[in-house]
Order: sequence, then C-alpha cells, then structure tokens
Amino acid sequence: MADLNRVRVWGEALIQMHLDESWSFGFDNAKRRAGQCDFRAKRITVSRYLAARFEDDDIHQVLLHEVAHALAGHRAAHGVKWKGIARELGYVGGTTHHGETAEELAPWVGTCPAGHITYRHRRPSRTTSCAKCSKSFDPRFEFSWVRREITPTAKLAARTPR
Repeated sequence: MADLNRVRVWGEALIQMHLDESWSFGFDNAKRRAGQCDFRAKRITVSRYLAARFEDDDIHQVLLHEVAHALAGHRAAHGVKWKGIARELGYVGGTTHHGETAEELAPWVGTCPAGHITYRHRRPSRTTSCAKCSKSFDPRFEFSWVRREITPTAKLAARTPR
C-alpha cells in the first residue's frame, strides 16, 4: 500500500520536472476515481482513499496519467496527443481506472432479486436493473436501494493503508 507522504513527494517531483510552478499537488476525497487534473486550479490530485489501497507502482502510474493530461491540455482528453505524451512519460495503463474503489464508503447499496449487490456514492436518480442478470434494462432484475450511514470512523479507516 502506498504511503501518502511518499505519494505527495512523487507528485510534487513530477510536477516540478514536467510542469511550471503554477501547478500544485494534493489529495482529494474521491471514492471511485484515482486521480484528477484540474486545469482551472492547475492542480493534480489523487484520491487519499484509493492511494491507501494501491501499490506504489499503481499510484505512480496514476500520477503519470494526470501529468500527461496537464501537458496535453484540456482539449486533448484521452486522444492521440495525450496518449503520445503519456507514453513518453512512461505511462503504461489505459484511459480509465478499473481497479478497486472505496465501496465501504458508498451510502447507497442496491440488491437485485438474484442477490447481486452494487454500490453508489450518489442517490440513484432512476430505476436500474442488474447488469449481471440482463444486458439491457429488465424490471424483473430491478435494484432495491437502501441508504446506509457512513460513520466518521469508517471514513478514517478507509484512509488507512490495509
């Protein structure tokens, strides 16, 4: 599991190497995305929750991904320009994060009639059905949603490396 102090050092070092002094590094409270490049604030952030779960190499890749966004510019998105810059930096991952998320911090828990469980960090705004049970919407597999309380202790535990 990555040490948050070490992640900060890496993030600040990558910014110093590749960007100008107007850029900064920080941690955020994201539960599903690993990193973010905020062009308005000129700030690269990493989820404190996911950094505590990921291995050092994985977090380093997240940082390279976000620095590539800063170098490529907002309009580049995950296109050819961004991919070229990311490769030059040593990034070897895809365009999105497919790893672990902080499911224990999701206040909405959905259960389908077959018993499959899914998690949401925001209140579901429309009726959904289980993708494991049917590729398209099927009311027979509609999720039943329950809100659970997330305690401060659970939030603190999620930030602590396992």
